[in-house]
Formats: sequence, C-alpha cells, structure tokens
Amino acid sequence: MPLRAHRPLPLATPAGVEVLTRILTQGPIPRVEIARRTGLSQAAVTKAVAPLIDSGFVTDQAASPVDVDSQLGIGRPVSPLTVVPSSVSVIGVKVTPTSLIGVTTDFTAGILNIRHEELDDTDPDVVIDRLAAHVKALINSLKSGTAVAGPLAGIGIAVSGDVDAAHGVVRDSPLMGWRGVPVAELLGERVRVPIVVSNDVRALTVAEHWFGVGVNADSFAVVTIGSGIGCGLYINGEVVSGAYGVSGELGHLPLAPGDLVCTCGRRGCVETVASSDAILARTRETTGRADLDLPGAIKLAHEGNEQAREAFDRAGEVIGSALAAMVNLVGPELVVIAGEGVAEYDLYEDRMRRAFAEHAFGAAGECRLMLRSHTFDDWARGAAATVIRSYVRGEPPLQR
Repeated sequence: MPLRAHRPLPLATPAGVEVLTRILTQGPIPRVEIARRTGLSQAAVTKAVAPLIDSGFVTDQAASPVDVDSQLGIGRPVSPLTVVPSSVSVIGVKVTPTSLIGVTTDFTAGILNIRHEELDDTDPDVVIDRLAAHVKALINSLKSGTAVAGPLAGIGIAVSGDVDAAHGVVRDSPLMGWRGVPVAELLGERVRVPIVVSNDVRALTVAEHWFGVGVNADSFAVVTIGSGIGCGLYINGEVVSGAYGVSGELGHLPLAPGDLVCTCGRRGCVETVASSDAILARTRETTGRADLDLPGAIKLAHEGNEQAREAFDRAGEVIGSALAAMVNLVGPELVVIAGEGVAEYDLYEDRMRRAFAEHAFGAAGECRLMLRSHTFDDWARGAAATVIRSYVRGEPPLQR
C-alpha cells in the first residue's frame, strides 16, 4: 500500500500539546484524569481532544464502570483516551563507526521493522550515501509491510558526540571522526522528509522520558557504558540540551589519571579508564595478551584473573566517582545504567557502588542505580522518539 504524505497534527494551542503528550505517554487515560494532572478544566481537555479524535490520532476506548472507591466518581462510566498507533509512522537510525541500525515505529514508538547494515568507512560522504539508501529501504518496508502504516512524520538520526540539534549538524564526534558535518542538510538533499539529528544518548533519554522508566519520574539520568560513556539528563520536566547543545558529558569529566589521552584529544577523561575499549586495552597491557578481544577479557575476569579484574575494578571506581559527581550536581532520583557495556556490569558493580556511596553527598546517596539492558535497536528507537516529540510539539523541522 502507498505511504501517505506527512500531515500536521490538529494542535492549535499549548493546552492541546499538553493533552496529547499526556495521552501519548500515560494513556489509556480518562479525560478527568488528564484534567487533574494538567490543571486544565475538563471542558478544555474535551475541546483539545475533539479534533484529535476526528482526525484519527486519538480514540476513546470502550466505556467501562469505575470501581466504587475511585476518585473519578462512584459508578460513573469513563472512556479512557489512547493514541492510535497506526496514525503515524517514524524512522529512527543509530549511526556507529561500523554499522547503521534502523527501525520503523508507530506513533507510540513501537518497533515495526528493523534493518541492520554494516559500514566499512566513516567518511561523511560515504556514510550519508549509505544512510540515504538505508532510509529509503526502511520507507519501502513501511509501504510493503502487512501492518497498516500511517503518514511518515520524519526521520531521526542519532550520532555520538557534540550535536547541534537545532541545525542538524554533528559538530564533533570523536568516535565517527566527524567535525562540522551537516547531516540533516546532506541527507535532506537525498530524502525529502523532515530530519531530526540528535546526540545518541540524549535520544535514548527522550525515549525513556516519553515511553520508558521516566514516564512517571520527576528526574532521572541515563548513563551509557560502551565504546564511549554518555549521560542524558531529565530535570525539571525536560531532557537537558545545554545552552550550547552540550550536556551530560560524563565520559569527559577529568577523573582519570592525567597521563591517559582520550579519543577527544584531552587527558584524564573518564573514558580513558572506564570505556570498554579502555578496559580491553588495560587488560591486554597487563596480561601481555595482545590478541585478546573484549569477550576474552570478560571471560578472564570472570575466571578470576587478577590483571583482568584490576582493569574492571579500576573502571568501576572511576564510573562510581563520576556518577556521584553528576548526582551531587543535579540530584536525579534515578540513574539508569544502559548500553552495550552492561554485559560486564557484574565485574565492576561492587566497586562502582562503593565509590558512588563514598562520594555522594548527603541525601544524594539515596539516588537509585538501575541496570537496564539496551540493544542498538533501542538506540534507533530513541532516534525515532525524538521525531515523535518534535512532531507533537511542532518543533523544527516539523513545525506546524
């Protein structure tokens, strides 16, 4: 079936945006509960919802009687509102030095299709060409899929490093070796669809905020551990972007020995000790096993090899100190530890928690540390979530 063209949401006021956001992230939810949580009158909620129902973005579920103890009214029937998932389609792609990981999702960020493709070159022109072909294949999967696909709202691209989301430019990505790459402009010349470019960890944080553990949290952080170490922050009702588009760079806090040079060119960054690449390098150095890969280093550590254990212990010490510094500064109630590096989490968890407890100030030490496994598909879903957020809010390039 042909994929319908993008169509704007019928949201004329900030109240309408707030109402749809509540339905999308917390639904199914009755009108009266939306009114209670937003402070809007029930009449204002009904007015905001009506055009969304008429245009097929939102629907009433079948009415059902509430419990007699419910605050919504004894015996009154309620019709919870829920988003129609198939009313919108979105594409998200996570870009790494070795692969493109793409997903198509519905309006609730539910994954419809997944596409993985290897990269053997990080030259920006080569990657953008491959990215365009990758996106077109995902669009074709929406057209030919058995599930009903709604209008394509946009494409989200997630890249590590310093990303100017407002202009779609990757200003500096040490992992990709990119500086000043106008991804949105270059990809937009090849694919005529609105494009949102984000820092990958921030995109993952948006997905957790709208569709994951952060839905009901007042504040939280997402810390990713892998080839790089990143941190996304949700504070005071918003994912923090920073005045200059940089925030949460936990991996570049100067908490490691100053003789270690980071991929960013600076010395003493957390990543020089705690990234998976740093742990592997340290294990190779101390064991004299230049042939080791990361699974081999993990295996050695699990077997009790002292040199391998030391590499993970050292990483845990620095990660715990970095987490404490971040929690002391911004005070989140929850830190989600995620990413491809969590496979070896048990090897440094004890040292990390002890370092965190040692350096967390006062009540900040009550912040919960939660392990949450993520795959690269989840990162791509995060890129899609940034499109959904921009679509609902009417932000560039999806402004109404």
